[in-house]
Amino acid sequence: MLGLTTETLASESRLPVATIEALETEGGSTDIKALAALRSVLENHGVLFLAGGSDGMGGAGIRFKHWSDDDGIRPENLNATNDD
Repeated sequence: MLGLTTETLASESRLPVATIEALETEGGSTDIKALAALRSVLENHGVLFLAGGSDGMGGAGIRFKHWSDDDGIRPENLNATNDD
C-alpha cells in the first residue's frame, strides 16, 4: 500500500528485519512494543487505523489519513459531464 520495504520498516521502527518478517508471515504477535513501533511508522506515513464502526466510511481496517469525501470526485464517479 505504501511501497515501503522490509528494510525501511525495520530502520524506521528500530526493529530487526527478522521481527518485521515474522510479523508478516506469522500474522499475530504478542510483542506489543514491536506492534506499537510498526504502527507508529505506518501512522507517520499517513495510515489511519480504524476499529470496526469507528467512522462512517466502513468497518475495521486501515485508510489513508488524507482521504475524505471532500477530496474531489472518486474515479468510479467520473463521467463526461464532470471530467474537467
